[in-house]
Amino acid sequence: MNLTLKIWRQAGPDAQGELVTYPVSDISEDMSFLEMLDVLNEQLTAQGEEPVAFDSDCREGICGMCSLMINGEAHGPEVTTTCQLHMRSFTDGDTITIEPWRAQAFPLVRDLIVDRSAFDRVIQAGGYISVNTGAAVEANNLQVQKHKADRAFDAATCISCGACVAACPNASGMLFLGAKITHLGELPQGQAERDARVVKMVNQHDAEDFGGCQNLGECSAACPKEIPLDVISQLNRDFLKAKS
Repeated sequence: MNLTLKIWRQAGPDAQGELVTYPVSDISEDMSFLEMLDVLNEQLTAQGEEPVAFDSDCREGICGMCSLMINGEAHGPEVTTTCQLHMRSFTDGDTITIEPWRAQAFPLVRDLIVDRSAFDRVIQAGGYISVNTGAAVEANNLQVQKHKADRAFDAATCISCGACVAACPNASGMLFLGAKITHLGELPQGQAERDARVVKMVNQHDAEDFGGCQNLGECSAACPKEIPLDVISQLNRDFLKAKS
């Protein structure tokens, strides 16, 4: 498979950036997207050029580090993480445009890498759960209704990749925030700080310059873990209750 890559290159946050075109050849359709970028970087290194900087870690769809806009779509044409996107999703001769997340809350570091520590600060604003769990107890001692446990588990699958922010025209982080609020709010251990937590996290979200939610649904459509939009409804209900 022979491809033309148009990749955003920017030496630093204050440098001028531009799309640079690179041809790559003999790409296997069984490669992951990041493996294809590895091939390009090996090629650039051999030519004495600076390799393309991009984020990755687990490469198993777990950590959420591989944050790329591919042909204008967060993580590319499949509902998955970039590291789990395979080149069989493209065809021979394609031109692929690769850019970093575009959001004020995610300032660019270099090339395709952005700083997503705003997410960390939102989570930190929520604080810890103060319920003392002590030693492990028999699981059935603390009853949790199955639909609540399932909902908490589904919300907890959020990997904080930022695709929701990148896909949202308003760069809102409300799907991420809703997932974190719902995850803790559905469980008995999360009730003690439930009201204070949602207020602190929403305030931090706004302080980080994320946009407001306009209910367009692009966030959920781009989410590799398919977090549903109703976590935003849960977030809004919790926030209004806490403020009343």
